[in-house]
Amino acid sequence: MDRREALKGLLGFGGLATLPPSARAQEAWPSRPVTIIAPFVPGGSSDLIARAISGPMQRAIGKPVLVENRPGANGEVAARAVNRSAPDGHILMIGSIGTWSINTALRPNLGYDAERGFTHVTLAATTPNVLVVNPERVPARDVTGLVAWLKENRGRTSYGTSGVGSSDQVTMELFKQVTGTDPTHVPYPGGGAALTDLFAGNVQMMVTNLSILTPHIQSGRLRAIFITSRERSPLLPDVATATEAGIPDLVVSSWQGVMAPPGMAPSLLRQVHAEIAKALRDEATVQRLDQIGFQVVASTPEEFATFQADEITRWRRVIQAAGITPE
Repeated sequence: MDRREALKGLLGFGGLATLPPSARAQEAWPSRPVTIIAPFVPGGSSDLIARAISGPMQRAIGKPVLVENRPGANGEVAARAVNRSAPDGHILMIGSIGTWSINTALRPNLGYDAERGFTHVTLAATTPNVLVVNPERVPARDVTGLVAWLKENRGRTSYGTSGVGSSDQVTMELFKQVTGTDPTHVPYPGGGAALTDLFAGNVQMMVTNLSILTPHIQSGRLRAIFITSRERSPLLPDVATATEAGIPDLVVSSWQGVMAPPGMAPSLLRQVHAEIAKALRDEATVQRLDQIGFQVVASTPEEFATFQADEITRWRRVIQAAGITPE
């Protein structure tokens, strides 16, 4: 019996055609370049983390790891595309709290199911938000002073954000709910535009990621009122936490999580998770992210799924109470 006949005998009549589709489709991972989708423009948090892990991951798996920016609709454009991709580990996506949590709470007709429409890989990293004011427009130096100033100037105060449904907005709306204040929301097409108007005094305050605000706080252009982490940040050791300032409910993390297309085989998920987690824990990655205010988490897929579900529940309550609607 020659080799061809022996192979037929092992596989059954018809050879490879008799294998189940899943077995035929599965291939060694990675068999080609891996692409990490970042659903925002270059320079944002998702992009920075994707690029931070691409190098160590590429060295470990021996294949190129590419970062592709696909912005639009607070991550919805990219998420829809990934949702329809093959779950073979060659397409991954790192998205923000907005993409994986707030969008679900805010948009009833969202074009993807953030909980069941993807394979959870890991909660990658978290960073707190900071509430800042323009020191030339707002005399307050702490929460007590800010709340008093806002109440004295009802109807004449405003805050800027990077857009409706952003982490910036929902954090500020939570602040308004727990303090009984009412600054007007002014959404911008991005955080840079909001900062420009804050510097100009067209809005008086803003809440956004520590990584974005730190240099402006350190230079004195902005005054930090509080940070939303449980503990003070080493980058801003003199800035009190919201809890220290008497607002214990205002512990908020802006976070980034890695997802894959739905239906990934458990064995492949273990491989992908192991490589992503290893890249996140790489010494250079940890140092790079720590410098911009991110703390590496690298959770298990199960921990990420539980965390995401809790976040969706939390922000749905805030969004409903604030009456926030999509643009």
